[in-house]
Amino acid sequence: MPQYKLTYFDLRGWAEPARQLFHLSHTPYDDVRIPMADSEKSWEKLKDSTPFGQLPVLNVDGKFDIPQSAAICRFLARKFGYAGKNEQEEAWADAIVDQYKDFSVAFKTLIFAARAGKPQDEILKIRYEIFNPSRDAYFEILNGILEKNPSGYLVGDGLTWADLVIADNLHSLEKLKAMDDDNEMHQNLKKYKERIYSTPDLEDHIATRLDSEV
Repeated sequence: MPQYKLTYFDLRGWAEPARQLFHLSHTPYDDVRIPMADSEKSWEKLKDSTPFGQLPVLNVDGKFDIPQSAAICRFLARKFGYAGKNEQEEAWADAIVDQYKDFSVAFKTLIFAARAGKPQDEILKIRYEIFNPSRDAYFEILNGILEKNPSGYLVGDGLTWADLVIADNLHSLEKLKAMDDDNEMHQNLKKYKERIYSTPDLEDHIATRLDSEV
């Protein structure tokens, strides 16, 4: 069996869907987490040894590193059977994750502004002029896909890595109070997230993981 080491900060963040893929497939791996309290010092020591100067990084058998969260998840999904059942499904799973990555630009802009301690009026400007329009377009696309698919999944009739990526992002948005209780589309997506999180072999991981803000 291949030996896997996944390195990331002590957050859900970009590494969480990969952790879920390991858990779903019952595959042992070394979950290396850089503590946030010591992240700057520890990360500076590690940064130059990573392929792109970023985390997460997945090492396989001590022989090669895979950078970038989407590449890591796609690699694991193909290994473990969560990439899609044919080429068309694989392409759609990729496309949905790419759509999420487009939205994540606005998402990160808002998060980083808040973490940097920007003035409240600047944060509100980002929320209403950048984040909210991007979120609404993203949610409309997701809802449209789910409405057309009676299986309850985003792709085909089974769980794919796209469901893991999207559900975890929806969880982050819910924790950040970016989903409205009186908006039917938002509530539909919350229900979708709960369906994914109630997947057998995933529930115990969700219940016991470190549930950081993002």
